[in-house]
Amino acid sequence: MVLLDYIIMIAKVLVIFGGLMGMVAYMTLFERRMVAFIQTRKGPNRVGFEGLLQPIADAIKLLSKEDVTPVNANRIIFNLAPVLTFVPALLTIAVVPVADNVSLFGKEIRMVISDMNIGILFILAVASMGIYGVILGGWSANSKYPLLGGLRASAQMISYEVSLGLALVGLLMVAGTFSLTEIVEQQDSILKLGIVRQPLGFILFSIAVLAETNRIPFDLPEAEAELVGGYNTEYSGMKFAMFFMAEYAHIITTSMVVTTLYLGGWQGPILPPVIWFLIKVVFILFAFVWIRGTLPRFRYDQLMRFGWLVMLPLALLNIFVTGVILAI
Repeated sequence: MVLLDYIIMIAKVLVIFGGLMGMVAYMTLFERRMVAFIQTRKGPNRVGFEGLLQPIADAIKLLSKEDVTPVNANRIIFNLAPVLTFVPALLTIAVVPVADNVSLFGKEIRMVISDMNIGILFILAVASMGIYGVILGGWSANSKYPLLGGLRASAQMISYEVSLGLALVGLLMVAGTFSLTEIVEQQDSILKLGIVRQPLGFILFSIAVLAETNRIPFDLPEAEAELVGGYNTEYSGMKFAMFFMAEYAHIITTSMVVTTLYLGGWQGPILPPVIWFLIKVVFILFAFVWIRGTLPRFRYDQLMRFGWLVMLPLALLNIFVTGVILAI
């Protein structure tokens, strides 16, 4: 039985991480086609049927590019920074349950790599580590535009990480657990969904997630019109690809977390649980793309003012109101 347990664990790791990497590849195509549709363009549609092989072509292009390191860069940190950003973006999915338990060989198998009873704390801890790669990448390049991008990213993370954590407090007060699996199991009807029980918390968490993933309208650390490419200006080849993949992996994993906490995870009628989970995740991903295609970028002073003077007071108000309702 011990051998079977190891085989099941390896299979879960391969399937879940393999599925995540496949979603990362085709999220790029999905986003480019959707933004093109919003802007009345065609988008990539030449490589393969309707452009389905475009992600593979992009990967080959990035792998074949020359890997350039600036002369005055700190080489060790410069090369390590993309890894420090990429790995935490992948690790988050380790505690996200993607489906209900299934029976195999008379054994109950949990459809999550590691069913921690402190899953939310693990996500908050690991997700916050990715910013170190951005900061170190911007600093180690020894160039002004990457440094400005790294400084912006650190200030933005500090500002919105507080609101993101506080937005979850109300949900945790209602759920009474840190386990993601238990939170999903509690959402077995529409009125028990996290988005119904914590509507303000859902809005605040979703906005903070946009800021944490550096997506429009919070993409100030990159801001091509101002900083060329921000923290990854000096990167090329595979190291640039790792930053690129880390951003999309972070988007997908945070979409899975939002689905798990507020939309009932795998819960749903008729269809298999994993299908419901993927439908909800794709809906959140579509919202990411829709926002990118419709909203302009904040000015930096607007970004910071919104984080401290709007998000933070509302997050505290949400905790207060939730506490009063529970007490009553």
